[in-house]
Amino acid sequence: MIRAQTGGCNRQALLSGAVIAYPTEGVWGLGCSPACEQAVMRILRIKQRSVKQGLILVAGSIDQFAPFLEGLNQDQLQRLQLSWPGPVTFLVPDRGVSPDFIRGDHATVALRVSAHPVVQSLCQMLGGPMVSTSANRSGELAAISESAVAEQFAGEVDFIVPGALGGQAGPSEIIDLVTGQVLRPQGAR
Repeated sequence: MIRAQTGGCNRQALLSGAVIAYPTEGVWGLGCSPACEQAVMRILRIKQRSVKQGLILVAGSIDQFAPFLEGLNQDQLQRLQLSWPGPVTFLVPDRGVSPDFIRGDHATVALRVSAHPVVQSLCQMLGGPMVSTSANRSGELAAISESAVAEQFAGEVDFIVPGALGGQAGPSEIIDLVTGQVLRPQGAR
């Protein structure tokens, strides 16, 4: 495991299957390229999580989600534009854009545009969205410090990208874009 600035964790490493830990708005996250199924499966093994549950994709700008947002109506697009960037994850109807190892057993894909500068930098470097899930084993609390990540995931992640959390308490809120149902309130652990 390497503690590296975002430059130490480069695009080629992510595209080749690297798994990283990095700070987000409220908790530390684990991430990888969504195009690398092997890396996604590695994250699921690290978390002890079923592929059926699905994962969140995070982007640095709404433009990076353009293929995922095709077919949404104006009201839905406006809701996303008013909420992003920010700590809100929306479940958006999937129209065949995301693979099942990202979507899980769902007809939706979970999307968030982050306001966190480290996340934005990573997505810019990758050239698009990346997988983002809280740095924890299933059923446990997410890591809230770099030292906790290093201790809990020593030897399991390739890079720890340093930085501070964004000041939010806990993980992002999750809302179904179509129904408006809140599936995870802001800061819920």
